[in-house]
Amino acid sequence: MYELKHIGPSQYLLPKTQGMRVPGLIIANETLLSEQENKALEQVANVAHLPGILGYSIAMPDIHWGYGFPIGGIAAMDAEDGVISPGGVGYDINCGVRLAIVPEKYEKFSSKTKKELLERLASLIPSGVGKEHHGQKPLSESDYTQIARIGAKWSIEHGWGYPEDLEYIESKGWIEGADMKSVSNEAKLRGRNQLGTIGSGNHFVEIGVVEEIFLPDIAKAWGVPSGITYVLIHSGSRGFGHQICQDTLEQLIQKGFAKDLPDKQLVCAPIHSPEGKKYFEAMAAAANFAFNNRQRILHSVRKGFEEICHIKGSDIRLIYDVCHNIAKFEKHLIDGKERKVCVHRKGATRAFGPGAEELNDLYHKTGQPVLVPGDMGRASFLLVGQGNPLTFCSACHGAGRAKSRVQSMKHFQGQDLVKTMHERGVEVKGSYRTIAEEMPEAYKNVDLVVQCCEEAGLAKIVARLKPHLVIKG
Repeated sequence: MYELKHIGPSQYLLPKTQGMRVPGLIIANETLLSEQENKALEQVANVAHLPGILGYSIAMPDIHWGYGFPIGGIAAMDAEDGVISPGGVGYDINCGVRLAIVPEKYEKFSSKTKKELLERLASLIPSGVGKEHHGQKPLSESDYTQIARIGAKWSIEHGWGYPEDLEYIESKGWIEGADMKSVSNEAKLRGRNQLGTIGSGNHFVEIGVVEEIFLPDIAKAWGVPSGITYVLIHSGSRGFGHQICQDTLEQLIQKGFAKDLPDKQLVCAPIHSPEGKKYFEAMAAAANFAFNNRQRILHSVRKGFEEICHIKGSDIRLIYDVCHNIAKFEKHLIDGKERKVCVHRKGATRAFGPGAEELNDLYHKTGQPVLVPGDMGRASFLLVGQGNPLTFCSACHGAGRAKSRVQSMKHFQGQDLVKTMHERGVEVKGSYRTIAEEMPEAYKNVDLVVQCCEEAGLAKIVARLKPHLVIKG
């Protein structure tokens, strides 16, 4: 076990050892640390070897083992002398979450309406491994070019949302620097029919009730009252982003960029090298694809509520959309000086505080919403970012797995899981395998995870959300 030093509330230092350029910083409490797998901490130490890394190699309280970087890992690289690593972003580029509020108390919907709504949304939003959306024409070369050029605005122009939605998406739904010339034909082929689809694994559409408010003033400013119905969407760039990651990893490893690293899965390229620039251009294209994917899913959700509940789609307000698998160029205070860095957030959410320039007028005053899905049985959370420079203005992205998919599948095999979830007050649609892998017991206690983020000064808890209708990939 790594020797960790307690340095503050829910803050532990992983001291530098040979080869580490910076120490590690673990955001956690004693309970979560006692459950922590040693391999994920090893990955935190490995990330600290990367050229140009600044501050700390950081782990959020939902940390678990991933490809190269741990999931729940953050690393900021010097924008001039540092590297960019596909493993620091992940296979599902710009996997992220968006939260919308439905202007009706959840208790007002009848059991019959809830059932019809779940069925209708499941028919409108394809889910599962490799599933495509055949209700629209495949993306053309021109479509891809426009998606890369203008991001989520492309979906708005095609009638899948409203112009004001863009003000409530991280970076207004567009990552600058995307170039489809850096994307393979195979990636484009995989993505051409996947806009508006959830995908597989832990991706979902969740509908429930805002159960408890912790910061009434913030909740009121955001228009999130207790008892109101919410929609949470979790998906990313699907096969398009996955192929971009795979293509880049293979190319970088073949060219020898993994040499002298403690793990070849950390393979990286200098940010300003041809290989580094090409990856960023392709990654940004995948990020913009993902913004459009979640925009299209929200459009389908709005359509479902219009048809079944007779609530106008335009009345279903987007609160925010956040990335949690991304590398972004940002300016941060390091040792008292502002520096431009490339922040890798893999399974971590940006958590800008009040006054951040990029935020719209509302969130500039309050700090940005931070969306933290938990599991489909217990809770999800809405937080507000505090802009803490210690973690490059970052917070956790979810509960984090406590059991592997294989372990969870073995544990629940043969049980009537839909019935089990029904008895817990949750109606779920999905394949048996996915439901077994995604049972609440497969995850850490999200209450503990968000408490750690609050104690460490990363974000404050605004509201607890209780899921009731769930579509799983």
